[in-house]
Amino acid sequence: MAKKDTTAKTETAAQTEADTSKSAPKGESANVQPTSDRQLVVHAQYVKDFSFENPNAPKVLTENLGQPDVEISVSVGAKLIGENQYEVVLNLGAKAVVAETPMFLVDLTYAGLVSPQGVRGDDINPLIMIEAPRLLFPFARALISDATRDGGFMPLNIQPVDFVAVYKHNLERQAAAAAEQPAN
Repeated sequence: MAKKDTTAKTETAAQTEADTSKSAPKGESANVQPTSDRQLVVHAQYVKDFSFENPNAPKVLTENLGQPDVEISVSVGAKLIGENQYEVVLNLGAKAVVAETPMFLVDLTYAGLVSPQGVRGDDINPLIMIEAPRLLFPFARALISDATRDGGFMPLNIQPVDFVAVYKHNLERQAAAAAEQPAN
């Protein structure tokens, strides 16, 4: 099911606007361009790939094996697919294990088509890689929760993700990879 054309102002834009109005003396306007027109238009969102595995059923459903260790993985990617339109891909994975016995494995690739509006240059990448996944996350989280519940387990409710930290981690990883490349 695709969601159609929704628009969201970014939190950073609203925060910057609030900070600008606080810092300017009364009667003077700040020399900062207003960011209230910064928007991220979501044209569509969709499941690109989804997998749920229950490899040890019915054993894990009938025996009390104890509390599972759940490992969550998150990654974000984006690519330009048209003029000012990006496909943002949010990958969420979860693996639940008790004493080396896998209970379930779930992998979801959830994507959205977005267009930044009122944003230029260096501000586009953070908007696409932070705000877009933040908008997609609740829908992806609900799909995983429903899949684990429908697989016979308690619903897995993934805690909110700090996409700013994910973005910074990706930048650091790219910088480290670039530093390892031999100079030509």
